[in-house]
Amino acid sequence: MVKIGYHASHEQFKPSELLKYVQMAEQTGFTLALSSDHFHPWSEDQGQSGFAWSWLGAAMQATPALCYRVVCAPGQRYHPAIIAQAAATLAEMFPNRFWLTVGSGQALNEQITADKWPCKSDRNARLKECVDIIRALWAGKTVTHHGLVCVEQAKLYTRPAKLPLIMGAAITTETAQWLGSWADGLITISRPPHKLQKVVDAFRRGGGEGKPMILKVQLSYDRDEEMARQKAHQQWRNNIFKNIMMTELRTPQQFDAAGEFVQPQELDEHVRISAEPQQHIEWLQKDIALGFNELILHNVNREQEQFIQVFGEKVIPALA
Repeated sequence: MVKIGYHASHEQFKPSELLKYVQMAEQTGFTLALSSDHFHPWSEDQGQSGFAWSWLGAAMQATPALCYRVVCAPGQRYHPAIIAQAAATLAEMFPNRFWLTVGSGQALNEQITADKWPCKSDRNARLKECVDIIRALWAGKTVTHHGLVCVEQAKLYTRPAKLPLIMGAAITTETAQWLGSWADGLITISRPPHKLQKVVDAFRRGGGEGKPMILKVQLSYDRDEEMARQKAHQQWRNNIFKNIMMTELRTPQQFDAAGEFVQPQELDEHVRISAEPQQHIEWLQKDIALGFNELILHNVNREQEQFIQVFGEKVIPALA
């Protein structure tokens, strides 16, 4: 049975606001929450970027019925031993409610360390090293490793009885196929069904057959479709570029400069814009048919309370 989640977008809202929204989501029938993990927002208009790992402990305590996932990029901004410790602590405190999802990262967040920003192939290799280190630490091993990341005699003493899954994040078919060989599951973002099918097929072809899959659904709901489009354009126009660009721009100001050329009608392939709950239901049913186990709904405009209430009342029951 598919689970429906709420996306907690730290780039757009203060942590205190997001805490209120996940509590509302829990009360209205959502069963999951996905936390973003950014150092910078995608634009000056978004204007926030709370620390996800502090927030997660508070949110999981405040919403005992919700399971949580977080998208993280170990290897540069975060050392993998620290992520192993942080994830193990949450999994010990809140059994069976937390999965770690990992990706190769974006310069927007990771280049703040002033280290060299690697090419994609090196970032992938670094990510796999990090995951191997995390798993070894979770297994209770003393880890020494010298490679693209280095660890010296690290041992994790607080470990959960049941380890969280490590889901791999992919946008392209090439990354999805690679993840199939080592990740516990897949997380990707919504796009037209024929493009999404290619990502799913690649993940399964690479070894992901039977593993769980999460879809982050980018949508914009409002009472009026034109308002939904305008508000999505104001908040999310910087997020529709190809992955090669999304991973290389370094500041919110650079994303804002690129976003100046995006017209509202260009969002349709990247954000599901509709004022009709039934239309959103039909889109989500197609996602379910592709085999996704979890759908995380990200209403990219700022009208979160309205979205949570309407989708809790009309969309979630229809999918259940």
